[in-house]
Amino acid sequence: MDPDFLNAFIQPPELHEFLAENVIAQGEKKFIKPTSSKNPKLEELKLFLVDWINTTLKEEHIVVKSLEEDLYDGLVLHHLLENLGSLKLDVDKIALTEKKQRQKLSVILEAVAKCLQLGASQLKWSVESILTKDLLSTLHLLVAIAKHFEPNLPIPSGVQVETITIENTSRGLKTANAVEYITENKENLEAQSKDDAFDELFSHAPDKLDAVKKVFLQFVNQHVGKLGLNLTDIESQFSDGVILLLLIGQLEGYFLNLRDFFLTPASTAEMLHNVNLALDLLADGGLLDFSVNSEDIVNGDLKSTMRILYCLYSKYKTKET
Repeated sequence: MDPDFLNAFIQPPELHEFLAENVIAQGEKKFIKPTSSKNPKLEELKLFLVDWINTTLKEEHIVVKSLEEDLYDGLVLHHLLENLGSLKLDVDKIALTEKKQRQKLSVILEAVAKCLQLGASQLKWSVESILTKDLLSTLHLLVAIAKHFEPNLPIPSGVQVETITIENTSRGLKTANAVEYITENKENLEAQSKDDAFDELFSHAPDKLDAVKKVFLQFVNQHVGKLGLNLTDIESQFSDGVILLLLIGQLEGYFLNLRDFFLTPASTAEMLHNVNLALDLLADGGLLDFSVNSEDIVNGDLKSTMRILYCLYSKYKTKET
């Protein structure tokens, strides 16, 4: 029996209702789980951001009460960016129709991505998600804007939520659960920044990056080569979590049942499942002492992937030598 089919019948009642209310067209979408929506730290972050926006836009007599309901049309975001970054956006302040709102958001989000120097794969929001009042995307967007324009702003740290990704396939609904960080844990971030050489490598020694990647590839191939595999690219070949799981299995001596992960993941939800399983195994083995956003791995973020590989490399290379 398809485990995803069985899973639909054993969900908690409130989640079953949630799925029924959020049936989507062919494709996938991610939501904050109902059980996580009343998380006190999440509420604290929402109140903090509302107060920050209202304080920033006080002189313009703009009052925000709900992040989802008051930001989706782009008006508040427009004023906020002009106020914080002195950005002049070539778009009307007020957009009344959905078509105009979509066009307005496209201009605004393009300006944000350019200002924050983010590539498409690094964006945790989209025109569609903001327009449809998606809270998770809205929070990620506001936190990114706040951290960029006011880096000393005391944003509540360590805010994480449980998410559910729903994929509507020809075989029915498939779901995947994950834990996602909206703001970093300050203690972990401070510890990581003191000990982590990757920030230094990427910022000040990019010429040495290829050499470090080569070392990691040799290490990985030394172990997964026993399975008949050969890796050539860190960014793309770790994004679905399969190689990472097989590597952990080889190094830690785990037997990974093929029913526990997707050997040939066909969607982002399945890739996230694999990566989350790998991170859980690393944490259980005491190899992971800092927070990792599984989405960063899936999106091919090189720095995040190399940090994970270093956890394994530093332990097992020491044993080998």
